[in-house]
Amino acid sequence: MRRANPVRYKNAKEVLPPRLLKELQQFVQGELVYIPKIADRRAGWGELSGARRQIAERNEEISRRYASGWSVAELERKYHLSGDSIRKIVVKMK
Repeated sequence: MRRANPVRYKNAKEVLPPRLLKELQQFVQGELVYIPKIADRRAGWGELSGARRQIAERNEEISRRYASGWSVAELERKYHLSGDSIRKIVVKMK
């Protein structure tokens, strides 16, 4: 699985117009400030790392195996999940 990119800091003096920098300095000076992405530009959970896709593939596999006769107990051992989790996956995938 790919690891998330490390945080890259930027000097506000290099990326903000002087007027905006001066305005921000009225609130914060010499501290780190996180500026979030615009909501519609944010990636959903697991989209960048591929975790969402891997879990979806795993869940499809669990559902297929259950449909082909594997018991919940067998699936628990194979995937290291609780019986409740296996049952939720199977019901959701129907």
